[in-house]
Amino acid sequence: MKPVKIPSGSLARTGTARRVSVLRLLLVIAVVGGVIAAGTQWALARYAASKQQPPTTWFAPYVDVTLTPTFHFEDPAGEPASDVVLAFVVADPTDNCLPSWGTYYSLDAAARALDLDRRVVRLRERGGDAMVSFGGALNNELSTVCTDPTRLAAAYQSVIDRYGLTAIDFDIEGTSLADQAANARRTTAIQQLEAKNKGLAVWLTLPVDPNGLTADGLSLIDQTLQAGVSIAGVNAMTMDFGSSRPAATSMEAAVALALNATWQQLSSAYAGAGKPQTPANVWKMIGATPMIGQNDVVADVFTPADADALIQFAKSVNLGRLSLWSANRDGACGAGASDPRVSNTCSGVAQQSLEFSRIFGGPARTQPVPTAVPDTTPENGSPVAQDDPRTSPYPIWRAAKAYETDAKVVWQGRVYQAKWWTQGDQPDAPVKHVWDTPWRYLGPVLESDRQAVIAGNAVSDGSTTPWAAEKVYIAGDEVEYTGDIFRAKWWTQGDTPEEAPDQPYDAPWTYLGKSSTTPK
Repeated sequence: MKPVKIPSGSLARTGTARRVSVLRLLLVIAVVGGVIAAGTQWALARYAASKQQPPTTWFAPYVDVTLTPTFHFEDPAGEPASDVVLAFVVADPTDNCLPSWGTYYSLDAAARALDLDRRVVRLRERGGDAMVSFGGALNNELSTVCTDPTRLAAAYQSVIDRYGLTAIDFDIEGTSLADQAANARRTTAIQQLEAKNKGLAVWLTLPVDPNGLTADGLSLIDQTLQAGVSIAGVNAMTMDFGSSRPAATSMEAAVALALNATWQQLSSAYAGAGKPQTPANVWKMIGATPMIGQNDVVADVFTPADADALIQFAKSVNLGRLSLWSANRDGACGAGASDPRVSNTCSGVAQQSLEFSRIFGGPARTQPVPTAVPDTTPENGSPVAQDDPRTSPYPIWRAAKAYETDAKVVWQGRVYQAKWWTQGDQPDAPVKHVWDTPWRYLGPVLESDRQAVIAGNAVSDGSTTPWAAEKVYIAGDEVEYTGDIFRAKWWTQGDTPEEAPDQPYDAPWTYLGKSSTTPK
């Protein structure tokens, strides 16, 4: 039987015509209408729920810890992001298996000279957290020069213990990325760290271009996965593309190309290691870190408009992480810095202060930042313990004393730093706005402050060289001054050694004892 073609708009007939029931037609219309209404309500509910859900991309800008002037990541008025990545821990120049901050400060020295321990505590007081990054473009990442596996793992662990870390970052680039022996040592150390620190999140920060990760970067990932190391993710350095970015390709487009290519490579790497991941899981294991403003490559400039595009991309794929290099640079340069050279302390593009951090981290704060510090009054109502000048890291604040910019004081168990010249302004006095107070709260007096003491009985044999004001000394250097022997606690120049300085915990010299050639 040949099929019958039903003309458009006609009613099909088979035999006798059938009458359409008006009641049945109304019932069908009602059912269809109910389905449509229910579907509409469901879609609206899903849309409303999605609007209420906070973005899941984690944002933490890098902070150059040793850069001058000090960037106060712990101060909510100075950095809107709750979390930060502190950079960079590298090998100490005096001992390849000891960690240091940028070769300038040991962990102990950073606690004194930079108040780093205290500022991390302050960051956590306000609900934030810190991750530490090992490596970077300059200096030696620990695994590249520390060949003792036991000491290498201990060096990483000492940083984790010092700052109570739950996440760490390895910034591997340049010649370090191709160092197979160092990569193997680092991988073994990470295995030990993950076994000892349950839940430790480990990120690998690697260079990319619009084609994705480099061959050395892919090799490192393969090596890491084959060793059974669990990584939180791969943070792509979406910066300094140079000639790999075609002239007609914008920075915004180049970043998107790099991230999509990284997604494909990471998906393949996990599948090749016998650990296939869903597409969504792979995106959650990818981070993006642009160099805001002027990049090292003159043609590469990452603008606030590019940041807007990147945050939209991150939301569309549910990217795992966003960072930026660096929070120290998140501001416009002055009129005298209009050339394309890169600055460590400004972006080189037109922008508002902290604009990139606010774009990546969410809208600007609409409420004043509270100036009150955490209440340390015991529940029984007893007063805060009286400040003790013998164990305080800085002088106790006095109303009659004038304090210059950057002067530090202790008041009610807390450390404050003067933002400008001040006299008579009590550090914890309530103010209407955060910018009204001349004091910046750095954090509480720590137990380590109380335990610090002048070192003991070591005496030189007379071979120590005399101290010289013009010479630069680094941690560990020993000098003789007026018959006394001193050891440098951190980088210092022109700071006269003293046996009993007014602020021993802020002084760069440790008194060791009398020279053996000096009459006792």
